[in-house]
Amino acid sequence: MLDKAYKLFFGTLANLNRIKIINSLRNDSKNVTEVCEATGFNQTTTSHNLKRLQICGFVFSKRKGKCIYYSLNKKTIKPLMELIDKHMHGFCEHLVKGEFNKIKYG
Repeated sequence: MLDKAYKLFFGTLANLNRIKIINSLRNDSKNVTEVCEATGFNQTTTSHNLKRLQICGFVFSKRKGKCIYYSLNKKTIKPLMELIDKHMHGFCEHLVKGEFNKIKYG
């Protein structure tokens, strides 16, 4: 049963659109329109991905007047993203520079 939860969690995290949305929410909460502006996604794509992020507890929503604002889960997801950033800068930057083929496994 835990396997399904892992699949949902890592599947959510593995989607580049959702990563862009997460990154847009790192410093402040935003409504759907603001997330669209920050990511360049249309409203349908943004809303669909925000729903998935919300289901998994990556983001929370709060109504303010007529708008719903989304914020990153600061207790668990923000520290996780900071850890991922640290790992990426320490071990994966060379991949971005096109050195992927130079990696030796084993």
